Amino acid sequence: MNEKIKKSDEEWKKELTSEQYQVCRKKGTEMAFTGEYWDCHEKGVYRCVCCGNELFSSDAKFDSGTGWPSFWTPISEENVDTE
Repeated sequence: MNEKIKKSDEEWKKELTSEQYQVCRKKGTEMAFTGEYWDCHEKGVYRCVCCGNELFSSDAKFDSGTGWPSFWTPISEENVDTE
């Protein structure tokens, strides 16, 4: 895992789109069936838009019917927090 990145809210707002900021920094959720990756079937790795850490492999993605990308396991447990 990369070192924790420390930036002010203003710095994050300058680097991220408003939706990315709400989802990544404020624990928001994009609307179901609208996100860039909910129906993506390309092979690859999903990375954090803030730090670049590898989060999930497309091999662990499944269709949950919820409208959001769903994965059964992260690439590394230390790169993903759950609540």
